[in-house]
Amino acid sequence: MENVAIAVRDLEATVAFFTDLGLTVLGRDEVSGEWAETAVGLDGNHVRLAMLQTPDGHGRLELFEYLHPAAIETEPTQPNEIGMHRVAFSVDDLDEALAIAARHGCHPLRGVATYQDVYRLTYVRGPSGIIVMLAQELRPA
Repeated sequence: MENVAIAVRDLEATVAFFTDLGLTVLGRDEVSGEWAETAVGLDGNHVRLAMLQTPDGHGRLELFEYLHPAAIETEPTQPNEIGMHRVAFSVDDLDEALAIAARHGCHPLRGVATYQDVYRLTYVRGPSGIIVMLAQELRPA
């Protein structure tokens, strides 16, 4: 897989959230023109974007903010809706990741759970309503 792309309301706030969680910005661009209209299927397609990479170097997240046409606001997705569900990240310290998320006004949907003594995990509602799973692998002491 090349990347997962997510349209966001505020590119800078969303980049700040994900970089604080440990992703790095690979690049930024502003994209428009006939090729973008053709590829995306929107007349006048014009976005600002940032490509981020996970700390392990294997995953990429493309965030983009529409300049034209106007972004369409929708209700935040729920975990049981068909379609894009969530983006998940492994973290070394879930409590630290939750403190970082909280500084961005992002909190667990319900709480922190333990899955089969393998992971501590939670879903947080990130910027632009993105559901972000944070999971810390539990290692035997």
